[in-house]
Amino acid sequence: MKEPFLTFQKFNDMGLAEAISARLKENGIESLLENNQKFFDPSFAHNSVEADISLKLRPEDFPRADQALADYYQQRVDSVDKDYYLFGFTDQELIEILRKPDEWGHFDYQLTQKILRDRGMEIGPETTRLMKAERIAELAQPKASNTSWIFIGYISAIMGGVFGIVIGATLAYFKKTLPDGQRVYGYREEERRHGKIILGLSLISAVIWWLFRIPFLFILWFHI
Repeated sequence: MKEPFLTFQKFNDMGLAEAISARLKENGIESLLENNQKFFDPSFAHNSVEADISLKLRPEDFPRADQALADYYQQRVDSVDKDYYLFGFTDQELIEILRKPDEWGHFDYQLTQKILRDRGMEIGPETTRLMKAERIAELAQPKASNTSWIFIGYISAIMGGVFGIVIGATLAYFKKTLPDGQRVYGYREEERRHGKIILGLSLISAVIWWLFRIPFLFILWFHI
């Protein structure tokens, strides 16, 4: 059974997303484009379009896609105009890009390395690999949930609300996708344990509330 497609990168420009998808296809990497852009009333937002175009790949193709795009952009960084915004970054700001490649595009990542080389700061492949590994380890760390949400989840569970089911399922089973295609749980084991309890209580409570409503519905039906 093949792995499901997961979000590899997001764009606010469909043309750019299609170009990247085509580039990956040339390298034998299958991809899907998902356009979830939402339109808003311009009177309520500065931009009427919410950027949400997802390029999706199978998890095992993430490393190959990274390498394919790296090879492609390495051949194009020499022709960049000197007024491109990265040329105004300090050395420390450029190094931050190398430390957090997931927050930047593949082109910016390759150009950053070239700018640093031109400034006499050669960042070798082993160092960049180590930076990426450290960043993935950082992103893999589960986050702590707001205790107020756990409290709301228990209250909703007791009240038989659907909200408790949503909170419980999210805390217990939500996973995030890492830049290398790994899927890890988004919350710590403690929050996940609370989530499972909230989910179980919510389901039981929902059934009980529904059973109590059945006699009332019968009475209401026969009085109509």
